[in-house]
Amino acid sequence: MSESRTPGTPDMPDWERRFRAPRVSLPDWAEDAPDRSLFVSNATGTYELYAWDRTTGEQRQATDRPNGTTDGVLSPDGAWIWWFDDKDGDEFGIWRRQPFEGGENAPAVPGLAPSYPAGLALSRDGRTAVVGRSTDEDGTTVHLAREGEEPVEIYRHRESAGVGDLSHDGSLIAIEHTEHGDAMHAALRVLRPDGSAVAELDDTEGGTEELGLEVLGFAPVDGDTRLLIGHQRRGRWEPLVWDVATGTETDLVLDLPGDVSAEWCPDGSALLIVHSFEARSELLRYDLAAREATRIPTPPGTVSGATARPDGSVEYLWSSAAEPPAVRSTSGRVVLDPPGMACPPSVAVQDVWVEGPGGRIHALVQKPAGATGPLPTVFDLHGGPTWHDSDSFAAGPAAWVDHGYAVIRVNYRGSTGYGRAWTDALKHRVGLIELEDVAAVREWAVSSGLADPGRLVLTGASWGGYLTLLGLGTQPGAWSVGIAVVPVADYVTAYHDEMEALKAMDRTLLGGTPEEVPERFEASSPLTYVDRVQAPVYISAGVNDPRCPIRQIDNYVKRLESRGAIHEVYRYDAGHGSLVVDERIKQLRLEMEFAAKHLAG
Repeated sequence: MSESRTPGTPDMPDWERRFRAPRVSLPDWAEDAPDRSLFVSNATGTYELYAWDRTTGEQRQATDRPNGTTDGVLSPDGAWIWWFDDKDGDEFGIWRRQPFEGGENAPAVPGLAPSYPAGLALSRDGRTAVVGRSTDEDGTTVHLAREGEEPVEIYRHRESAGVGDLSHDGSLIAIEHTEHGDAMHAALRVLRPDGSAVAELDDTEGGTEELGLEVLGFAPVDGDTRLLIGHQRRGRWEPLVWDVATGTETDLVLDLPGDVSAEWCPDGSALLIVHSFEARSELLRYDLAAREATRIPTPPGTVSGATARPDGSVEYLWSSAAEPPAVRSTSGRVVLDPPGMACPPSVAVQDVWVEGPGGRIHALVQKPAGATGPLPTVFDLHGGPTWHDSDSFAAGPAAWVDHGYAVIRVNYRGSTGYGRAWTDALKHRVGLIELEDVAAVREWAVSSGLADPGRLVLTGASWGGYLTLLGLGTQPGAWSVGIAVVPVADYVTAYHDEMEALKAMDRTLLGGTPEEVPERFEASSPLTYVDRVQAPVYISAGVNDPRCPIRQIDNYVKRLESRGAIHEVYRYDAGHGSLVVDERIKQLRLEMEFAAKHLAG
């Protein structure tokens, strides 16, 4: 199959240019120094953090590590860049910091041992930090760290939790916790700096429904005890304002379908709303005094992040399946325009709705311009599982389209953006429920004439990789090739080897540990069905992955080897994915070559 190429660059196909073209994230700006910003870019070929002084226009690469860096926070006073330092993508490490202008990288909290991160909040002067930590031994701990003093533990629990926010004057700390044992639906607690409780909000109590809460942020005003939170009381995510001092809850009631999130505008008088519905999103401004929402014009597609600036403008990261991402402003300008080669566009996505066993399933379809079926077709399954595919730019699907494939992405049960019941539906029959939806969309794709039933590729990364291996074993006649990227392959071994927060999620999804509900783990494990797999299997895995650890993948591969099944395995020296552009290109090239070889055969 031919590769499309942009005129003027004959030596590089468009699919590779989409990975190499410089990208930037939505810049984070310092609350009390808004001309100082922090963003992520792949300009050097590896995703790293960059400091940006908007006054002078100077941009400076702040981190430089072989496997890249993306987790960073700018202190509210703009003086410090905090970044998380792990080892080769294993997500286990410590916070370091450096001056905004550049300088030595030093441990930010010298008294804290390495851990998995569980949230971070910084005071306005940058001298106090609230640090969340997670380890297999201790569960979750939260520490108050004042500059020049030993950090003090103010919270501890075996179940997963995380730091939500620190109030503007530093007197209140909001955390999300799952002490009730349901890792999918958090409760909220507000603490004083000494660890004593001020207020508690738990929507899992006293009812039969499982309802979650999330911290969206304290009001950006000294002495203001209002906390913006997200709730699911009407079957979807919506914001409300909770005054933790008085207990008063102010519901916004926006009457919008789909999920709604929000953040404070800088003076605390309004909220910036992000509304997501049916794989697309839009922005609104909500005036708290007038209780009115006004739409902010954005193009059709997906807003991946947005922030309200002190000058009244809104900056947002936007893309569509056809158009590459750009950081835009309501002032009408492009905020960050990275230098270098331009990213080639792709083709628009088409919406398909398919009747499934649990309700209507939304699928997103891309195919080569002008192509008619039946086509070789890639079913690209998203990770999460509590996530969703959207009308946004993705270099991977675009590469398959360039090579003549149709690409179908399925927002199966478990996906977000279609209501709480749809997200929560996968419990106990984990993996099997999602694959019922995938099978329904597959049947539509074949019967509609779009997909060639003899050339169907099942693929995905993380949870999508898990569903790929499970689908190859439970639906052995349905797929021609399977490509699983950083997958769960042996669910029991994965549970015992993965980070503690994911153990808690698995207990929630499956209703217990492998020892407590062995039949559920067995039914949901790809290893159970490995001897039924008929299609050639390609697996790629990071040797330092704490989410889908390498040992459980090796167990699955040994079973394939024992019966001479057609398979290839690629192991790379990183964690749950790579931040190195060359590595990403290499992986996708190997995946496409594997598919082409076995579909042709």
